[in-house]
Amino acid sequence: MLAVLVLLWDERLPVSDVKLTGELGLTGLGFCYSIINGPTNATVLAGSEARFNCTVMKGWVILIWLFKANPVLTVINPQGPIETSDRFTSQNYTNNDEFTSELIIHNTQLDDSGKIECSTQQTGESSFAFLSVQVNGSLFIKNSTLTVKENETLEIVCEALGWAPAPDITWMTNDSLVDKSRYVTQQSQGSNDLHNALSVLTLTPTDTEILTCLADIEALPSPQNATITVFFVNSTLENGYSEDSISTWVIALAVVFSIVGFILLVIIIVVVVRCCCLKKGSTYKSEARKISTTKKTDGHTKNRQRNGSENEGYIPEEPQHTERIPRIVPPPPMSTKFTVRDADLQTRSAQKLPD
Repeated sequence: MLAVLVLLWDERLPVSDVKLTGELGLTGLGFCYSIINGPTNATVLAGSEARFNCTVMKGWVILIWLFKANPVLTVINPQGPIETSDRFTSQNYTNNDEFTSELIIHNTQLDDSGKIECSTQQTGESSFAFLSVQVNGSLFIKNSTLTVKENETLEIVCEALGWAPAPDITWMTNDSLVDKSRYVTQQSQGSNDLHNALSVLTLTPTDTEILTCLADIEALPSPQNATITVFFVNSTLENGYSEDSISTWVIALAVVFSIVGFILLVIIIVVVVRCCCLKKGSTYKSEARKISTTKKTDGHTKNRQRNGSENEGYIPEEPQHTERIPRIVPPPPMSTKFTVRDADLQTRSAQKLPD
């Protein structure tokens, strides 16, 4: 619905008295501004949320949010917001005659950077802002600690990888900023529209120092940092420390060798005692075997004396040619007595007598 505007213009009136009447009942310089406060520019880190506010006067009908000229969310009075994507949501606030719509963009990415626009269809007004999405990459110093001698110059390298935009590199030593003339920073283009930076700090320490490399971009609440501790060793102190170290090592080695020698002596004694015990045991067993063998020999000798001696060299003859020579069986012995039966005697006697 378009507002019907009637402009009452009087050339005699000053500009401040020019009245603009219509459905909104606003005064101004001949324009109808239904948007009181439009969105403001925002810079956020990738992966976080981006929020934009648009405040209009009472009487609005339709409010549309556009992201890179594409409508992503519509708010209708009095129904409320119509959301078409989970990435774009809104919250509404009302204060007297003012209405505020807050657009929330979730999980922002580097390619989300662009124009955000708030538009009212009632008067065709719009207000816009820009979203900038930045990426904080990695930051590191190759060594965590270093040892430096007197009059020795060092080069400390700090490397930042995968940033958007390229970070601003600064150095601090013991919480004090290092002059920019003492370090050199080079930037280079990386992959996926990201940037790298390499900073080299040159210094000649005179005392132990804690060095801090700082990388900063607008979206970071505080700079990202990496630290290194540089230990300064004085030549005089180093010599004294070396002598003390040598003495300490000598004492430690003497103690260690004493303990090791004592342990070896105990082991040798244990081994000798063990060997002696084993030797005595084997001698006792040998003597016992000899005594047992002597007793057995004496027993065998006594048995031979009782049962007669045995010719151990005798070998019995075996019969030969048993099949070829027949065995002669002797006849039974002849009886020297002659026996005649009584019946035979009577028969013979009867035959000899005459009739």
